[in-house]
Amino acid sequence: MAEPGARGPAVADDQGWRLRHLPVLLAASAVLGVVAALVGAVTGGGVAALGATAGVAVTVVSYSLTTVVLARADAVNPQLVLPVGLGLYIAKFTLLGVVMVAVASTGWGGLVPLCVGIAAGVLVWTGVHIWWLTRVYSRRQVS
Repeated sequence: MAEPGARGPAVADDQGWRLRHLPVLLAASAVLGVVAALVGAVTGGGVAALGATAGVAVTVVSYSLTTVVLARADAVNPQLVLPVGLGLYIAKFTLLGVVMVAVASTGWGGLVPLCVGIAAGVLVWTGVHIWWLTRVYSRRQVS
């Protein structure tokens, strides 16, 4: 077992690996944002389009923040990933809960599309991330 904070030679030589997947995920999320806006507009008008697009944006901001913060924590010391990740998770979901309660209390018609946009964003981000890890990143490691 390696000493805490030790890196193998392949990881030490490739400092950009922590964020390499981010552009692909952001591009897929941008496409989803456009689709969400179109579907929202067709099914529920402008309010639904705004809600669905905002839901995708909430997911993108949340996941991008997590990616960047955890990449930084890992670069500083891999032992920071768990405590920083858990703290960030608690902070994000507390904030999300407060915002969702506040939005729900206004009676805004875009609340359901917002929730659907968040769910769609999670599915697309996770699916594309899995695809990237299994198809793109794993091939780079072999060659």
